[in-house]
Amino acid sequence: MDEHIKAKYQPVIGLEVHAQLLTRSKMYSADENEYGALPNHNLSVITLGHPGTLPRVNHSAIEFAMKMGLATNCHIRRDNLFARKNYFYPDLPKGYQITQDKTPICTGGHVEIRLADGATKQIGITRIHMEEDAGKSMHLAGETETLVDLNRAGVPLIEIVSEPDIRDSEQAYAYLAEIKKLVQYLGICDGNMEEGSLRCDANVSVMLHGAAAFGTKVEVKNMNSFRNVQRAIEYEIERQIELLEAGEVIDSQTRGFDAPTGTTVAQRSKETLNDYRYFPEPDLPPVIIDDAWLHRMQEQMPALPQQLYARFTGELGLSDYDASVLTAEKELALYFDELTRLSPNAKAAANWVTGPVKAYLNERALTLAQFPLTVQHLADIIGLIDDNKVGHSVASKQLFPYLLENPTQSAAAAAEAQGLLQQPQDAGALEAMIQQVLDANPAKVAEYRAGKKSLTGMFMGELMKLTGGKADPKLANQLLRQHLDG
Repeated sequence: MDEHIKAKYQPVIGLEVHAQLLTRSKMYSADENEYGALPNHNLSVITLGHPGTLPRVNHSAIEFAMKMGLATNCHIRRDNLFARKNYFYPDLPKGYQITQDKTPICTGGHVEIRLADGATKQIGITRIHMEEDAGKSMHLAGETETLVDLNRAGVPLIEIVSEPDIRDSEQAYAYLAEIKKLVQYLGICDGNMEEGSLRCDANVSVMLHGAAAFGTKVEVKNMNSFRNVQRAIEYEIERQIELLEAGEVIDSQTRGFDAPTGTTVAQRSKETLNDYRYFPEPDLPPVIIDDAWLHRMQEQMPALPQQLYARFTGELGLSDYDASVLTAEKELALYFDELTRLSPNAKAAANWVTGPVKAYLNERALTLAQFPLTVQHLADIIGLIDDNKVGHSVASKQLFPYLLENPTQSAAAAAEAQGLLQQPQDAGALEAMIQQVLDANPAKVAEYRAGKKSLTGMFMGELMKLTGGKADPKLANQLLRQHLDG
């Protein structure tokens, strides 16, 4: 699309994110909440809505919703009612969904996102409400029948509805990434879009810059990754602009995203509002959140990504890049945070965690919970380097791999047992070895003195071989430069 035409329009995007909650049981019954169970295994007459059965609200689900509301700066409603949303769907066994209509538990919040250029933006949160999930319909290739698995029916959900504050696909990606981080830091959802535990619908419209009213909204569904959300939004923006430029009218529709082609496809018209016949759920009493309950939830709130980011950049002096990498994953951020309580060298700690530690985990597809070394091990390695007892190269190439295989040993004991400790050397002895290296490489010395300063590394390498890697690198480098420049 011509960028000049595209620049005439302002996209307006709002996201609706459903997060499955990590409770042990379902939203309104004691049925097990378990992903991957045998089809139609985790069911009872309550989930199926048999006559005479009574639902009961999951206490943990309410607390998870409260935590998400606190994390997104929302107002927490004290008097919560539930409603029946009536519609027929093959995998909705009751014929209605128990949700919250006019009384969402959380309202009026915001999330701060950080964009690629370092800028920040607040995205408003309209509401967060509790409800139950539907089952799952499976359409197998070549089969005329649809298979229905009702295990997911009744699984607790929160729906997080943003304000239409998002203006492009990059902002949408950043917002989704922040929502995923929040639910993972809170421990209320695993955030796995591929398994459907985090699902996103995008409401997309375009309008001319300066227009007083938003354009006609189109809802896009069926996106199972952050990248696909971006692709769907980008395609839909261009599709709507092309229609407007051709003088056509945009229909209010629900469209599905087709990942192989990168296009959206019309599913159904939304010209008139669906009549869900909402009415108060007669079998559930109001849930009252008193001051004591709310304060207890406030006290249980963990450190959140924005708080850790502020500590890492402010108190510890890390770069925006380092702080962003460290806070992208909860386990990595908490591991690093604990490490900095033991080691004063925050930059070195960041380099070790994002470098050797993360590389070890990625190569073996492990989590930090499976990492063999404690934060004390890593703090001790950094301490040995800072005290000039072990060189950084020796620590990363020899001491760290040895400890990974022998995690019961301390770093100091391992360094001593393996003969890795740098031996104290007086300047005279070190200068004699430097002269020996220079005498063995007269041509390289001439090149260095002719301007090829990059040869310093070569000389340092030869010197370290001569000393068995046990010379103090700082002292050795200082004396080497004096001899070369003298």
